[in-house]
Parts: sequence; C-alpha cells; structure tokens
Amino acid sequence: MPALLYTLGFLTVYLLAVCTPWGQRAENALFGLGEQGGEQAWIYPLSGSAYGSTPLPPMELSAKPTVMAGLAVIVVLTLVRRCWRQGCAALGVVILTVGGKEVFKSAMPRPDLVGAPENLLDQGFPSGHTVIPAALTLAAVLVVSPRIRPYVATAGVLWLACIAAATATMGGHRPSEVLGATLLACACYGLATWLLPSAAAPGATRNPRALPVITLTSALAVALVSGARNDTLTRSLVSAATAFICAVLVWYAAVGRPAHTARRTRRASD
Repeated sequence: MPALLYTLGFLTVYLLAVCTPWGQRAENALFGLGEQGGEQAWIYPLSGSAYGSTPLPPMELSAKPTVMAGLAVIVVLTLVRRCWRQGCAALGVVILTVGGKEVFKSAMPRPDLVGAPENLLDQGFPSGHTVIPAALTLAAVLVVSPRIRPYVATAGVLWLACIAAATATMGGHRPSEVLGATLLACACYGLATWLLPSAAAPGATRNPRALPVITLTSALAVALVSGARNDTLTRSLVSAATAFICAVLVWYAAVGRPAHTARRTRRASD
C-alpha cells in the first residue's frame, strides 16, 4: 500500500533529521552557509518578505487564502463533473494533510539536542508552505478529467518545486521539513485512493511519451532557479535537490503509479 510506504518515509525522515544529534547538526550547518535570512535568494522579491511585495502563493500571508481558493476550485470541479466520491476524497486529502501537519507540529515539537541558537528552533516539522502545493496538486488530480490529469499534475509539480526550493533556501524550513511535508501529502493521497472503490479511483493514465521527461526536467530547472542564492552554492544546491525530490514524489504518486491498480489486481487474483 503506497500510503504505508509514504508514512514510513515521513517517520524515517523525522526520526533521522529531527530526533538525532547528527541529523540536527547537519541541517543546522546549512544555516551557517551564507548570510542569515532570504535576502540573498534569487526568489526573494517574490517571497512577500520584501516590504510592499506580493507573495507567490502560498508564501507569507497568502497561505490561508491559497488553501481556501484551492478548496473552492475542488468543490466547483466536483459539482461540474458530478464526481462526488472523488470530490470528497480530494477534500479529504487537503483537510487531512493540512490538519495533520498542524497536529504533528503541535504534538511533536522540535527537540534541541545540539544547543542550537534560538533563531533555529522556530521552524517545525513538517513545512506548512510546502504542504499546500503538494496537497492541492494531488487533490486536483482526483477531480479533473483523465485526459488533462497529466498536465494538471505537471503544473502542480512545477509549482511545488518552486515553493519547496524557495522555502528551503530562504531559511523558512530545513530540507527535512520540506521533504516531510511532501511525504505527508503523498501518504494522505495514497490513503484516499486506496479507500475509494475501484470504479471511482483514478485509473492508469496514458501520458504523452515525452511528458514525464519534460515535466521532471522543467521541475529541476525551476528548483535550481528558485533555490539559488548569491552567497552560497552548497545551500542553493541542497535546496534545489530537496525540491526536485519532492517534485518526483508527487509526480510518481499522481501519475506514475495509480494507487488502486495493485488493489484491483489483487482482487482479480483472489
């Protein structure tokens, strides 16, 4: 069951990166590369941190409006296409992912195992800003037409790559927190598709042959640009690599391997 694998990945990342001294030291060391803050990031003018700037959704104060707008779009698509089960599953993916992030962050605060500076103790696991594009992308895949599903997934993956890289490179969250947010969204999506009846679950989609290569290559380019900083190459590359892994995970969950295929095959063999 894919949901179980994603959940195990989520817990593994948390235990290794957050609950071990060497994991905390490795990620805290990234903040020592370059200047503190996000002013040196290429994407800083779009982050909403600069005075008077408009944030790229869902960064800064645009997070809640982005979630509400995404939920509204899901409801409209559900009503138009009359896909009631898929619509409920899509809403469940967003609500469970965002709510699960809040519950986990509150119940499992970050322990200080290495005597880190106070400014490095504010971030929580997982990243809230990364959860939003991951969850909305996977939810949208459930309610759109199968013909446009790969293209919706492509747009969502590029959006996720941008936000994940920007969140990591600007110091809002550590790479593990960004990766954990994506794994949480994939786990909720896997659970939702597993619970759906076979007739309602998203089927295998025939993608244009070049689309996966184009999507992931574009996601890598977006991650590199969004994660770039003027003062440190290492931090830029780590942020971009983390964002690219997030993009691959969501693409694979949404398009690469429909969650109901294994269950349908198992039932047929029984």
